[in-house]
Amino acid sequence: MRLEPLPEDWDRALAVVAHPDDMEYGAASAVARWTQQGKQVVYVLVTRGETGIDRLPPDECARVREAEERASAAVVGVTHVEFLGHPDGTVEYGLPLRHDITRAIRTHRPELIVTLNHHDTWGGRALNMADHRNTGKAVLDAVRDAANPWVFTDTGDAWKGVRMVCENGSPEPTHAVDVTGTLDLGIASLREHRAYLEHVGTDPEFLRESAEGVGKLLGTQYATSFEVFEF
Repeated sequence: MRLEPLPEDWDRALAVVAHPDDMEYGAASAVARWTQQGKQVVYVLVTRGETGIDRLPPDECARVREAEERASAAVVGVTHVEFLGHPDGTVEYGLPLRHDITRAIRTHRPELIVTLNHHDTWGGRALNMADHRNTGKAVLDAVRDAANPWVFTDTGDAWKGVRMVCENGSPEPTHAVDVTGTLDLGIASLREHRAYLEHVGTDPEFLRESAEGVGKLLGTQYATSFEVFEF
């Protein structure tokens, strides 16, 4: 299988994912490349990640993970980070989530949207979790919602300018981004999630092996993959 280079003839991107740290498991390396090119990237987190660390009560956990996400985003050149405040662990697909994502799209007017895998698995029998699935599905639908002036009329003027949604971590990738020059920044970005990494016991260096495998499919040293949906 060969992957196509992801088009980069755009200026503004919006990343919408469920949790603090979701962008850092691969997509952040691409974001670092894009911000170095002068592109504008905004992060929108559906939750504050408040149930992600067992030893911390939700309010404290949310404060820690928000701070870690802002620091993480800054490493790859992202200065604008928003949190929608949906409940971590129980994100529901439905009108409230589509409404809030539509507002973000109409506010930031992106040409490209990055999100996480909406499929049931990461590939094989490795199950994806509901927060990811529901967020990814809502993002795809919110692109159409944002383009329709008669849907969610309280969220601003319609925006028809989204060209594509790019899902990182999909088991059905179609494109990839060469991150040979920015993988180290992506790894450093994940390292900013210190409390969460301590909880899950993950070494961020695993990203290097993953990026090497995707790089072989693109013809570069390192790459990160996306399933691209065009609009």
